[in-house]
Parts: sequence; C-alpha cells; structure tokens
Amino acid sequence: MKIANKICQILSIVLAVASLVLFFTSFVSFEANGNTVSPVAAQLAFGNKIEVDGQSYQLAHSVKLLFCFWLTVIGVVSSALSFKSKKFRYVAPAFGLGAGIFMLVVALSEPVKFVDFRPFAAAGAKYTTSALLIPICLLAFAVVGIAYLLIDDYLEVLASKGAKKTILKRIVLFFRDYKSEVKKIVWPNIKDVLKNTGIVLIMCLLIGIFIWLLDFGLGKLLELILGA
Repeated sequence: MKIANKICQILSIVLAVASLVLFFTSFVSFEANGNTVSPVAAQLAFGNKIEVDGQSYQLAHSVKLLFCFWLTVIGVVSSALSFKSKKFRYVAPAFGLGAGIFMLVVALSEPVKFVDFRPFAAAGAKYTTSALLIPICLLAFAVVGIAYLLIDDYLEVLASKGAKKTILKRIVLFFRDYKSEVKKIVWPNIKDVLKNTGIVLIMCLLIGIFIWLLDFGLGKLLELILGA
C-alpha cells in the first residue's frame, strides 16, 4: 500500500508537469496568407507576437486559456509541495480537476470561441492533438492525485489504530448528521407563510414610502437653498 501511495504521488507530479509542457506545444492550426500557422497555447494565453512570412502579428491574449494555464501552474507547484507538506495533497487534485474540465470544454468547442483570428486572414482553423491531450493529462493528474489522497489518508488511519476516520467515512458521517438535523426542522404551515410574507411586504412598502418622502423633502430643501 505504501508503494502504491508513493507511485501515485510521483505519477501525480509527472502528469501535472506533462500538462504544463503541453501548453508550449502547437495548440491550434490555421491558414494565414497562404502559410500554416500553429501557435502554442501559452502564446494564445499571454498574447505573444508570432512571425508569419516575415511579418509580425500580435495575438490577442485569451483570458480563458490564461486562467487554465495558471490553474495548471498552481497544480504543479502544489503537487511538488505535497512531498514536503501533506496539506497540499488536497490542493493539487482540486486545481487539476478544475483546469481539466475547463480545458475539455475548450477542446470540444469551436476554435473561434477561444482564439482571436482577427489579425489574420485565417481559414481552416482546427485544434491540434495537444488541445485534447492537455485536458486528458489534467484529468488524469486529478484522478491520480485523488487516489494518492485517499491512500495516504487510509495509511494515516491505520497508523492511528482507529483514532481517526478516513475521508470517505467522515463524508458519510457528515451526511448522516445533516440528515438527522434536517429532520429536526419545524417547517411552517401555509397560514404562517402567508402571514409572514404579508408582514415582510408591508414593511418593505412602508420603508420604501419613508425613503421616498425623505428623498422628496431633501430635494425640495436643496431647491430652496439653491434658489435663495
């Protein structure tokens, strides 16, 4: 079990780094002025310049790709820090899962929704293989990170000799307690609901009238002062 735990921890950071590396590979391909242009995801995220046929073009940065890029960076850093502090084992898969889902949406959408082609006379735009590999690596990173978290937590419970409960047991216990607390709630009948709703509406109306009168009075006072 300890070996599986260590393998998951190492594999987690490998997949995280692989996801980040893929941001620096060709992300989308299109024809511009008779040339095939293939900017990398990082260029699109930060809005870098690219050279096409000796001419420099400024790419408009994609906020969504930039967001995913930084989520991936945080995932890599937190995965690396999990070797020093186990607190980061919760952070890494969360950021990996978020970035993976977001990048999957990007990969399954039309390129024009996430890539600004206005600087080019672009045609035939399509995503490259990297566009799909990035979310696959990120989701795999999240799954392995969660596996590492659960295994490591299980080993801690074994070491505590029953003094602690596993994450899954704590979640089940939480929902059981939540269910029992919900049963204690005393729900009002329809008569009380209508009565309380009427009181709230009347108070809102009275406060609204008071504010309107105050505003009207101060407005008239200001007119008199300025008129004088």
